[in-house]
Amino acid sequence: MLTATNIGTLITCSPDVGNGRPMIAGTRTSVSRVVVLYKQGANAEEITRRISHLNLAQVYAALAYYHANRDQIENELTQAESEYWSLATLHSQKDKKADE
Repeated sequence: MLTATNIGTLITCSPDVGNGRPMIAGTRTSVSRVVVLYKQGANAEEITRRISHLNLAQVYAALAYYHANRDQIENELTQAESEYWSLATLHSQKDKKADE
C-alpha cells in the first residue's frame, strides 16, 4: 500500500533550527538556499542534483513556500546579503591594518 505525503509537513519553522527560518523538514537546508539556486536559473531537477539529499517534492515545497511567502524570503535574502557585505568590509579593513 502506498502512503501519501502530507505536503504541509515538508517545511518547518522552529527557533531551535535555522534561527526560526523556514527549513525543509528533516534537513538543515533552508528554503532560502533553494530559492537562491532557483533565482540563479536552476529548475527543480537541477536543484536536486546540486543539493543531492533533497527530493523533488521537498524542492517544490520550498518553491511553493517561497511563492506564498515571497516578502518574508526576500527579506531573509536581503538581510543575509547585508550581513555578508558587512563581514566582508570588516575583514577587508582588518587585512589593510595588518599590512600597515
